[in-house]
Amino acid sequence: MTAAADSSRREGTGNVPAAVAARATIAFDGGGRARAGRRFAEAVLASWGVDPAGPAADCIRLVVAELLTNAAQHADGPLELTLSPAHAAVRIEVVDAGPARPLPRRPHDAARPSGHGLFIVERLIFDAPPRRIVTSNAAALEMLLRLGAGDRVIGTGFPPGTGTMPADLAERAAAVPVLGRAVIAKEKLLGSGADLYVDTFASMGAMGGAMGAAPTEQEFAAAGVKHVRLHSTACADRLTGPQQDLSEVAADIRRLGAITGTTARAEELVAGMERTVGAVRTALAAVPADRRPSYFFFDADAGTKQPMAACGRQVANAVITLAGARNVFADCKGTFKPVSWEDVVAADPDWIQLGVRNRGSEAETRKAYEQAEAFLRDFPATRELKAVRAGHFVRIGSEVTTIAGVRNADTVLAVARAVHPGLTVEGR
Repeated sequence: MTAAADSSRREGTGNVPAAVAARATIAFDGGGRARAGRRFAEAVLASWGVDPAGPAADCIRLVVAELLTNAAQHADGPLELTLSPAHAAVRIEVVDAGPARPLPRRPHDAARPSGHGLFIVERLIFDAPPRRIVTSNAAALEMLLRLGAGDRVIGTGFPPGTGTMPADLAERAAAVPVLGRAVIAKEKLLGSGADLYVDTFASMGAMGGAMGAAPTEQEFAAAGVKHVRLHSTACADRLTGPQQDLSEVAADIRRLGAITGTTARAEELVAGMERTVGAVRTALAAVPADRRPSYFFFDADAGTKQPMAACGRQVANAVITLAGARNVFADCKGTFKPVSWEDVVAADPDWIQLGVRNRGSEAETRKAYEQAEAFLRDFPATRELKAVRAGHFVRIGSEVTTIAGVRNADTVLAVARAVHPGLTVEGR
């Protein structure tokens, strides 16, 4: 935020994605400026193709409204509003005639009937990269490590098990303090001293049941903790359609890059993913739709009594689709859904992925794959499936298939090679 002549500039970079689009500005003249600004922002979002019902639009609208209201109340109204894309974020600027930089009232009193606007904005914007980050699980932790921001991570929940991180990241991941073996307890999270919490989970009414209620956004703000979610996982249920590519994953990587000041590294990671997926797409270009096999992700670790389907909004659907296969449960809503073995039999997939989590050693992981395959071969409902009779089993771990991250691109390549024997992928 800088001062220029007699104008003060209220601005912020929101933790929201933006399509590649042009900078857009409106100059105000006359009354109704806040209302006109909100309408202008809605029009800009629509022109950029931002989902009006999604979390990105919600954040942008809220920041715009609070900045315009602040200018109206304390500086005789806004003079200009500008929205511009900033890598994986949106930069929002409001210029007014006030001589001073706008600052929130301190100390903040949550019980006060007004004066909360800039505290809300502070939670949603980033003027500087965070220095003390807590991650909800290993997925967010891996992204930050790959971005080169791992030295700023002061704690995590759901720590990575032995063997789940790639070898080049395992030692650094193991050194991160564990704040919770599952979801981090509310009091511990708010008292951690973090300035950013990267959340891979959807909004929940409770955190792990006995651990009590999740922090509210007001509680995050009061503790000085900015709260961002990975949209490819935490917000996947709110997508308007199935995930058929890795664009949501790429947006998350770019968003974290923008927030942590590692934009260049984020672009390198995304470019690498795009090269891998692009090579697979080129190799599959001549494969018609009727030659793309049906595919069932069998989450063996979820139990065998009732199978758990990976639905269309789960990142696994994007992996399967990009690999030239057809997820037999792509049409079910949400990310995961319990189905019946009768549903699996009716789908009769050509290939089955044995979804097994890394057991910490090659021998134990191989044993888990063998047990999953043995179940499908012995279970009366599944032993006559096409995939079982043909021995069409794909042994690729659950983590790199269902958890959003850089390695999803490599999983696309691995699945494509498995279900399309003899496929030649240039440069891979």
